[in-house]
Amino acid sequence: MAIRCFVLDDEPLATALLASHIGRLPDMDLIGVSHNPTQALKILQQNQVDVLFLDIQMPRLTGFELLRPLGYRPKVIFTTAFREYALDSYEFDAVDFLIKPISFERFLHSVGKIYRFLPTSEPDPSHSLKTGKAYQYFKVNKEMVKIFLEDILWIEGMKDYVKIHTLSGTLVSYLRISYLEEKLPSEQFLRIHKSFIVSLDHVQAVSATYFRIHGIELPIGRSYKAIIEEVLQRK
Repeated sequence: MAIRCFVLDDEPLATALLASHIGRLPDMDLIGVSHNPTQALKILQQNQVDVLFLDIQMPRLTGFELLRPLGYRPKVIFTTAFREYALDSYEFDAVDFLIKPISFERFLHSVGKIYRFLPTSEPDPSHSLKTGKAYQYFKVNKEMVKIFLEDILWIEGMKDYVKIHTLSGTLVSYLRISYLEEKLPSEQFLRIHKSFIVSLDHVQAVSATYFRIHGIELPIGRSYKAIIEEVLQRK
């Protein structure tokens, strides 16, 4: 399912740039662009969107003032030339706060926060029913790469980067392993070491000192043994 997006900014060059960025991502559907906040408010009240790219300082109505009467709360990415609004943006649970001009790389980083664990539906070849499959977008080089969670074997932390080992290969992404530990579903993934998170679905064997996945033995950290025992007892 495509993510419905709307761009509101009183600067045509800014909206054109964001529209171009959005157009490069196949899962994002730009349903509207506006330079007039009062007109945009009417459109947004009649057509709910998933993501709103929203300028703050606009004539007649600021971005903050537009959100209050909207009636629902889309995921908001504020776009502005003024850094002093950053603190105020957190009142609205903003996904991100982008300073113009917005590079595609910075845009990808911001959108990556929205893409976390979005459900999708794909046909099951053995049934006529559809099954939801969770996935996440990871920034790899200058792309956002979709990885289905069920394909992840284990994740290896390397300071500010992680290696994501999957059924089809290994990718490197600029993320901290502690961030993924919080975001990955705990019923499916388990941190066993300061440098490793494993997929419980792909574990072949467990000993007192390691987990074996696809023939690779991953060490168990001493401080993680208690939580590992607790989790395995529940399985």
